[in-house]
Amino acid sequence: MDADSDVALDILITNVVCVFRTRCHLNLRKIALEGANVIYKRDVGKVLMKLRKPRITATIWSSGKIICTGATSEEEAKFGARRLARSLQKLGFQVIFTDFKVVNVLAVCNMPFEIRLPEFTKNNRPHASYEPELHPAVCYRIKSLRATLQIFSTGSITVTGPNVKAVATAVEQIYPFVFEITT
Repeated sequence: MDADSDVALDILITNVVCVFRTRCHLNLRKIALEGANVIYKRDVGKVLMKLRKPRITATIWSSGKIICTGATSEEEAKFGARRLARSLQKLGFQVIFTDFKVVNVLAVCNMPFEIRLPEFTKNNRPHASYEPELHPAVCYRIKSLRATLQIFSTGSITVTGPNVKAVATAVEQIYPFVFEITT
């Protein structure tokens, strides 16, 4: 097995965070009283609304900004955001679905081998930082992709990036570096 051979790595997307605007002011009290699956956090000035299909949680602000978390793909995030906008329309608000943007993707990938973290950090010093007293993983940042990887000695890698493509590219870029330091 060498680093150049094609290895199929399963990248499991665990969370997609997206943001959109409604272009209208939202009465949080009305949403809390008339909406379904709603938690009103008056002290913070927001409403949490949960959808069952797709399984997402939305944070709704009175300004009309809505943050959706919990989707497992970009398409599911957009579908859930549109469903949420539709449910707000049914409550009587003049909602216009605009400025949709995926802002964060969290994924997990398991390498088929273990990784020696001190050696990996020493070989990739400017990008990698490892503080075993603080956290059991190496933090590896790829600035060009705006992606951060948490690399564990078990071979598990947690990737955070701005979109799914950046996450996949980050895993492709890190594979040769972790492969050369296998135990």
